[in-house]
Amino acid sequence: MKKRYASVACAGVDVHYKFSAVTFRDGAGRVVARERLEHADRAALRGRLSRWPRGMPVVLEASFGWGWLSDLLEEVGLEPHLSNCYKVERMREARGEVKTNRKDADLLSLLPAEPTAWWEVWRAPPQVRQRREAMRHRAALVAVQTETKNRIHALLHRHGVFFLGGTDLFGGRGRRFLAGLSQDGRHAGGVLPEEARQGLADLVALTTHLRGRLHAVARRLRQGLERDPLTRRLDGIPGIGLILAHTLQAEIGEIGRFRSAKALASYACLAPRAQDTGEAAPGRTPLGRHLPERGNRTLKWALIEAAHGAVRHGGRWRALWDRATDGGRKNRGRGYIKVARELLNVVFLVWSRNVAYTEMPPPRPGSRSATRRARTSRPGTGQPFHPMVQASKA
Repeated sequence: MKKRYASVACAGVDVHYKFSAVTFRDGAGRVVARERLEHADRAALRGRLSRWPRGMPVVLEASFGWGWLSDLLEEVGLEPHLSNCYKVERMREARGEVKTNRKDADLLSLLPAEPTAWWEVWRAPPQVRQRREAMRHRAALVAVQTETKNRIHALLHRHGVFFLGGTDLFGGRGRRFLAGLSQDGRHAGGVLPEEARQGLADLVALTTHLRGRLHAVARRLRQGLERDPLTRRLDGIPGIGLILAHTLQAEIGEIGRFRSAKALASYACLAPRAQDTGEAAPGRTPLGRHLPERGNRTLKWALIEAAHGAVRHGGRWRALWDRATDGGRKNRGRGYIKVARELLNVVFLVWSRNVAYTEMPPPRPGSRSATRRARTSRPGTGQPFHPMVQASKA
C-alpha cells in the first residue's frame, strides 16, 4: 500500500452522495492511480483516507455535499481545497471532454499544478456552515408557513368563508376564529363540509406548530445577539434587524476574504455588469446593464430586504431612494438595489473596521468642530464614525 502512494503528489475527488471517484497524480502530472470511495461505512472510509500521504492537496468541487468529506480529509491530515464548479465546467468544455465521474476526477486532479489558484473558492469553516444551516433552516420554515397560510386563505375562498373580526386572519382574533371553525365548521354563511373542516384543522395545527418552532429559533438568535458584538453592530444599521444581521454574518462568513466593498458586492450579486458594444450614446443607460446571477443569492435577498426597511426608516436612505426613483415614480426596483448597494458598503466598513454605525457624520479633519470635539472628549475615547459618509466616497 505504501508503494501505491509513494509518488502521489495530489488528488482530485469527484464527490457524490454514496461514493466518490478519486484520481491521483505525481509531481509530473501523470495519473498514478484511481480509487472509488464508499461513503456508507465512515470508519472504513477514515481508514482508507488515513493511508494517503499527509499534507497532500485534495481538490473537491464546491457542489452539494462537500462539507462533511472536506472536514474528514482535514481530520486525517490532508489539505482539502474547493474548486469553482462553473470555472471547471468551462475548462472541461474548452478541452472538449465529456462529463463522467472518472474524467471529472481527472480534471480536478490537474488543478493543484496550475500556476495560480484561479479555480479555488473559499472553504467555509464548520462554524460558518452551522450558522448558515440555522438561518437557512429558519428561511425554509418561513416558506412552509407562508405556503400553509396561503392554503388556508384558498380554502376559505373556495367555500365563501369570511373573517369579519379584522384584517389579520392570523392575529389573535383570527387564530381564535380559525380554531372554532376547524372544530365545528360553523360560520356566518353556513357549515363547512366535513372534508374541508378536517383539512382546515390540519392546516391550523401545522401553522401553530410552525409558529412555535419559529419562536424557538428567534429565542436562540436573541441569545446569540447578546453574546456577539458584531451582530449587535449590524443590528444597529437602518433596515437590518436581528434576523438579517444573523443572515449577513452567516452568508459573508469572514469579511477579511474580501479585499474591498466592490468584491463583496460582486459576491452578493449587486455589482451591475454591462455588455455594450460600440460607443455609448450620451444620456442613455448602457445596454446590457444587469445584475449577475452567479453569486450568493441569499446575501442579495437579505440586503434588498434591508433596503426596504432602510427606505421606510427615512432620512438619507429615503432621500437616496427618492433620487434614484424620481420620488418613487419610476424604477422602484432599481432604487432598492441602489440602497442595498450602499447598505453593503456600510456593512463592509462596520465589520472590517470594527466600528458602530451612527447617523451623525464625523467632522472634517482640522475643522473647528473637530478641534472642539477633540478638546472636550475624554482621553482614550474614539470619535463617532459615520460609515455612510465614508461609503459614499469609496
